[in-house]
Amino acid sequence: MIALRQLALQRGGAPLIDEADLTLHAGHKAGIVGPNGAGKSSLFGLILGELTPDSGTVSLAGGVRVAHMAQEIDALERPIVDYVMDGDHALREAERALAAAEESGEHQRQAELHAHFDTLDGYTARARAEQLLVGLGFSQAQLSQPLAAFSGGWRMRANLARTLFTPSDLLLLDEPTNHLDLDALLWLEQWLARYSGALLLISHDRDFLDAVCDHIIHFDRRKLVVYKGNYSRFERTRSERLVREQVEHEKTMARRAEIEDFVRRFKAKATKARQAQSRMKMLERMEETAAVKADSPFHFTIPCSDKISHPLLGLDRAVIGYPGQPPQLSGVRFSLLPGQRIGLLGPNGAGKSTLIKALTGELALVEGQRTAGEHLAIGYFAQHQVDGLDLSSTPFNHVLRLSPSAGELEIRTFLGSFGFHGDEVYATVESFSGGEKARLALSLIAWQKPNLLLLDEPTNHLDLDMREALTDALATFEGTVILVSHDRHLLRACVDEFWCIADGRVTPFDGDLDDYRAWLKARVEGERREARAQKDADAGTDSTRTPDRKEARRQAAELREKLRPLKKVSDKAEQKMSKAQGELDKIEEALGDATLYEADRKAELTKLLASQGEIKSRLDEAEAEWFEAQEALEEMEAQLKAAD
Repeated sequence: MIALRQLALQRGGAPLIDEADLTLHAGHKAGIVGPNGAGKSSLFGLILGELTPDSGTVSLAGGVRVAHMAQEIDALERPIVDYVMDGDHALREAERALAAAEESGEHQRQAELHAHFDTLDGYTARARAEQLLVGLGFSQAQLSQPLAAFSGGWRMRANLARTLFTPSDLLLLDEPTNHLDLDALLWLEQWLARYSGALLLISHDRDFLDAVCDHIIHFDRRKLVVYKGNYSRFERTRSERLVREQVEHEKTMARRAEIEDFVRRFKAKATKARQAQSRMKMLERMEETAAVKADSPFHFTIPCSDKISHPLLGLDRAVIGYPGQPPQLSGVRFSLLPGQRIGLLGPNGAGKSTLIKALTGELALVEGQRTAGEHLAIGYFAQHQVDGLDLSSTPFNHVLRLSPSAGELEIRTFLGSFGFHGDEVYATVESFSGGEKARLALSLIAWQKPNLLLLDEPTNHLDLDMREALTDALATFEGTVILVSHDRHLLRACVDEFWCIADGRVTPFDGDLDDYRAWLKARVEGERREARAQKDADAGTDSTRTPDRKEARRQAAELREKLRPLKKVSDKAEQKMSKAQGELDKIEEALGDATLYEADRKAELTKLLASQGEIKSRLDEAEAEWFEAQEALEEMEAQLKAAD
């Protein structure tokens, strides 16, 4: 599908990619990871022909259809459904040709074009476009609205729908989840898992990469290193490789030290001069090896205010909404206590961000009371927090405005923990990337020592290293946290309880993220059944009865019979997975022993690595069996519900 050979690329005089090789086959789903600025988006530019390599080649198989999500779109007056359908150029061309043939009365031509239109799935095109938009969070009422009526984030969702609608053999997606909430992200995961073409995906969401990708391409020291498996497996494999490389580096450095010591002691002695000269040539031939560095460049904490109220903040019989619109939430009543760590869940548009704005006091309550503790100190990160930064100012001056008496060394040290080093602290914000702006916004919150953190999608634009640093900082934060995020790794690591916001209410959610996925699926299916029932009612039929109840019961019985063997297959595959994973854990624990990589244990290392490969192969096969059985089970269970 794609072949890169000895590829080299420089941007702004700095090398991004150097003599890199990469091969991607049809059907592969590869996640691309690496720090911001490593060249991930530039790789897309090379594949699309928008950039020219300094050396090397980029080859695509003949006839490959490529779909790519543009990063900027115009605010068009075109309805969003039509905008999505415009992504299929062949379909639109067929529509125009068919309209011209009908206008001219060419019956033979019309028949040919109708057949061609059918091969393009033209008769289902509008329904497919609407399904994509609804899956990404648009309501049925919004489908006829123009693109210009939506904010930038929602226009990007429409742009993503257009990209998915475009017929393709190769799909290039650059951070597609940045503007999605958790519900839309879960839907996109399922869509991409079913996508039959090859996928190149740039993402900093480890759970998303785990669910979608079967290969990981890592930007590592200007090379492209390909790992088989999802992101979790990439982390394990890379950790093992780094241990081996570090051991090899230390051995090389020890050998260099021995040779240098020999040369220093004997190069002036006539009897040893020739040997010393030989050692010097050996030094010249020895490859310089750099020490392995896998640590994150970000290490920061979020200090908590010294004074804390009990409770920190409370809402009593609150009705929350925007002026001139029906309230989104009502009857909201709770008190936030020190140390609580809450994740907000709920369908798109249910009011998660609205609740957070009400807690900050930015949005006045329609009814009810908001009571703030005497020592309440809020740290608030909104989805569009970066828009509030002074683009003409510097990180240093942003902090100095908050604390005019702070010393230069104190500010520079603090900003360094957020990745702003050297002259970067005096660079203007307008030159920063989205990730750098997000890091600065988070640093300003941390500087002010809040005791209540209200975070609304704080990981947008952050790379994996910074997300991990934020996860660690939130885990050690001593104050109260309320978090809205589509990053499930962050939610699992940083919250102790979930609240669900749905149907105008805020209620505790008894379960974890897997339970929420099941709850959401059941809710969507219920809404679809209600929609079908309403459609039948509008058509004058009674959807609660079937023409032949006896036949329906017979079909349901047949489906139940088919479920039994599938469940056995699923259970057996799950047992295989559990057994293989247990064996793999033991192997990987053994591989973590640094002494294993010494020369006298080479045979043992080789045996362990061979066993690891064999077990991983068995685990892959079991996972594939389980996934296939689960898909079939879900489909049959859905048919069974419909039959019942």
